[in-house]
Amino acid sequence: MIDISEILRPYRETIEVALDSACQFGVGCPEKLREAIRYAVLAPGKRLRPALVMMSAEACGGAVDDAIAPGVAVEMIHAYSLIHDDLPAMDDDDLRRGRPTTHIAFGQATAILAGDALQAQAFTHLYSFVPDPVLAARLMGELAIAAGATGLVGGQEDDLAAENIDVSEFESPYLAQQHLESIHRRKTGALFVACAKMGAIAGGGTEEQVAALGRYADAFGLAFQITDDVLDFTSSAEQLGKRTGKDSGRGKFTFPDLMAAQRIEDSRLESGMEDIPQVEGSKPGNSGFDDSTIATTTQPGVGIDLARQQAAALIRSAQHELELFGARGERLRLMADYILERTT
Repeated sequence: MIDISEILRPYRETIEVALDSACQFGVGCPEKLREAIRYAVLAPGKRLRPALVMMSAEACGGAVDDAIAPGVAVEMIHAYSLIHDDLPAMDDDDLRRGRPTTHIAFGQATAILAGDALQAQAFTHLYSFVPDPVLAARLMGELAIAAGATGLVGGQEDDLAAENIDVSEFESPYLAQQHLESIHRRKTGALFVACAKMGAIAGGGTEEQVAALGRYADAFGLAFQITDDVLDFTSSAEQLGKRTGKDSGRGKFTFPDLMAAQRIEDSRLESGMEDIPQVEGSKPGNSGFDDSTIATTTQPGVGIDLARQQAAALIRSAQHELELFGARGERLRLMADYILERTT
């Protein structure tokens, strides 16, 4: 078993001190807003994203100190996204990291404002703590693209819309899975890609190194989300620090559901479409699956096993991208291996 706390240990104190300092703020910030921001940013967590920034800088021959400012900025964007993601109008969660979500603790209005402030503060931090203006601008650009309409926010919008999409609207469960991958490559993966690329840029990496780490993080991020979907089926709320079974219960696509549905569809086609009938009312040429069919015909264990296999394939792809870095990429390799073993 991989001890993630040991992998992250060289970075944790630096990250926590930097985050605490970055969330002090000056005159003009109301005390309740300050408390809400600190509550969200300093909540117990592994700090995978800022650690990924630092590891990527080291993989390119840079130092941890080079990556502190971009690491803080990324964690601020991540914290803002969680605050807004948990709101009643979004995913409507009341538990995050084992504690009441920010809007439960401070009210919806203050939670929204805390998220708004953190989004701006992330770029303020890069402006203030990256002395080279060209480097600061490049880091800001990477983060803005990842967090914007074609990245995190766009993925969030499509994720919300997925609650109202029936699988029968796709030609097959496989195409529905492709749509789900597109959502999570943006909602979850874009920020992981920004972490790796910003770390490489801050650490003086070559364009080849920046691109390789971007590909590593893209595969890493999708594997992370697939594993997250698996844990939503297999873990308890106490283990994860948040409600489980929520997405599937609200009719959202999940990787285990869709992979199990595709396995059934493959079997149906191989048997001449005789074993599993078309769903009444489905579109001509459609696979015949709707949400109720998935719920009643798939075996969760099948989908979970297939999802784990897909996550493992993505991690192998991520590992391949690290060959360029030799021994300097070892912690990134361990981080990737951890994704397949994570239980929280």
